[in-house]
Amino acid sequence: MSEVYLAVAIAEMAVAVVLMVRLALGPTVSDRVVALNAASTQAALAVLFFAAYADRTVYLDVALWLASFSYLGGIVWARYLERGLL
Repeated sequence: MSEVYLAVAIAEMAVAVVLMVRLALGPTVSDRVVALNAASTQAALAVLFFAAYADRTVYLDVALWLASFSYLGGIVWARYLERGLL
């Protein structure tokens, strides 16, 4: 069963890499913000599944930290876009 967790973690990172390409090629700032938020969410999920694979609880803290700051970063970018600072 632990091999499934590793496979899912690798697949999540592959999706994050595709989203990084979208981040680099996004035509607007809004597209780039959405791609960055989605990529960081995928990375948090990859860390979560790797924690299950490695049977280490310390990685759960990293996944929680990454997900929470991803959400906070999306809010900050939205505020900048709302005010027209970019």
